[in-house]
Amino acid sequence: MKTNIVLSLVALLAALFPVPYAAAKVRIVTSTMDLASIAQAIGGANVEVTSLAKGRSDPHYVEVLPSYMVKVSKAQIYLKVGLDLDRWADQIIDGSRNSRLIVVDCSGGVAPLNVPTGKIDASMGDVHPRGNPHYWLDPENGLVIAGSVVAALQRVDAAHASDYQAGYERFESLLRAKQREWALVVERVRGMEIVTFHDTWPYFCAAFGIEVQGFVEPKPGIEPTPSHTAGIIELIKAREITVIGVEPYFSARTADVIARETGARVVTLPPSVGGVEGADGYFELFDVLLATLAREGGR
Repeated sequence: MKTNIVLSLVALLAALFPVPYAAAKVRIVTSTMDLASIAQAIGGANVEVTSLAKGRSDPHYVEVLPSYMVKVSKAQIYLKVGLDLDRWADQIIDGSRNSRLIVVDCSGGVAPLNVPTGKIDASMGDVHPRGNPHYWLDPENGLVIAGSVVAALQRVDAAHASDYQAGYERFESLLRAKQREWALVVERVRGMEIVTFHDTWPYFCAAFGIEVQGFVEPKPGIEPTPSHTAGIIELIKAREITVIGVEPYFSARTADVIARETGARVVTLPPSVGGVEGADGYFELFDVLLATLAREGGR
C-alpha cells in the first residue's frame, strides 16, 4: 500500500512540475541515414536521432507507415533531403499532426547539379525538376547540411546553442582532416571512368575527379532494355572501363551480364551511411567509396 502511495505521489509531482522542454533531448527524425549521421555529430548528447530510410534501402521510395507518423509526432525537428527525393516524407509529416515540428529542407544552400532544361515529361523517366538530389555525396555539401542542422537546433534549444556551434566546428575540423587523408586515395582515382546503375553520383564525381560515362538504366527509374544494354557493352569496350557500380538496392542482374561480356567488375557503391559494412558514419561512407574504387580500378 505504501509503495502505491509513493508511486501516485511521484506521478502527481511529474504532472505538476514537468521537466522543462529544453532539458530533454531534442528529438530529430530524418529521411536518410546520412542526415541522421550529420545531425548526431552536431547534436551529440543533446539529441536523439532516428532515420526513416535505412542505408540499404532506396531513399526515393519509402513505405508510409503509421509507426513513422508516431515517431514524427514526438519529434521537434524533421530533416528532409529535398529536391523531390523524399516526397514520401510529406505524407508522414502531415499524418503526424505535429504542429510544433520544424521541417528543414537540407538542400537549402546547395547548388544543385543536372538541373533539367526545357519541357519535362514522363518519357524522360524519373527526372528531378530542381536538380539531382544526391548532393550529400559531396563532403562540402555535408558542411552545408551541418549548418542547417545547427540553425534548427539553436532555434529549438537555445540553452545549448553554444554546444551546437561547437559541434559544427568539430564537424568542419574533422572534414578538413579527412580531406587531407583522402587526398592520397584521390590521386589514384582522379580521372577514372566508370559506369553506374543510376544517376546517383554527379556530386561525388565532381568532388573527387571521377567520370561516369554511362548508366545501366536507359533513363532514371526505367528498367534496362536489351538495346541500351548492348550500347553500354560497346561503350565499356571502347573506353576500356573496368568498374560498373551498382547501388545496394538495385538488382545487379543486368550489370553482371555486362560484366561477363566486357570483363569489367561489378562493385557495390553505397550512396548512404549504412549501405554496406564499414560505412557506419558520414565520413566513413567516403572512406568506403574511395577505397573501393581505388582497389577495383584506380591507378
